[in-house]
Amino acid sequence: MKKGLNLLYCILIPLLVGGISGYFTATSITTWYVTLQKPSFNPPNYLFGPVWTTLYILMGISLFIVLNKAKPEEKNKMRIVFTVQLILNFLWSYLFFKFQQLGLALAEIILMWFSILTMIIAFYKTSKLAALMNIPYLLWVSFATLLTYSIYSLN
Repeated sequence: MKKGLNLLYCILIPLLVGGISGYFTATSITTWYVTLQKPSFNPPNYLFGPVWTTLYILMGISLFIVLNKAKPEEKNKMRIVFTVQLILNFLWSYLFFKFQQLGLALAEIILMWFSILTMIIAFYKTSKLAALMNIPYLLWVSFATLLTYSIYSLN
């Protein structure tokens, strides 16, 4: 029972962070964002919700796995690297959508990319599975970085 609650907690954390971020930036998606010039490879808006939901769930499961396998003295490090990337994830939406700061959002997403890579490396030392579960996240943020750069360049 306790493990089940811990798993739920680990999944809810990134889902809530993403949900809060999305809630407070959603109006910009239907107003400001639609006015921007976008590259031809810009995905349709309806794709972002399911992709991010899936990635947040994978993040949470990977956190649960690594916290259950890590030595007690390593758990705090795992929480820190996870939290840093999640904070950067949260901030990007505000910089890009809420404050419409494309250049800052581009710089910040590059930091986020490195923080995700750092998390994957840290998780790999404890659980290869937990690390590999974040590869889709790194790939999606790689794509999002290219997309952010392209939108910044076009506008």
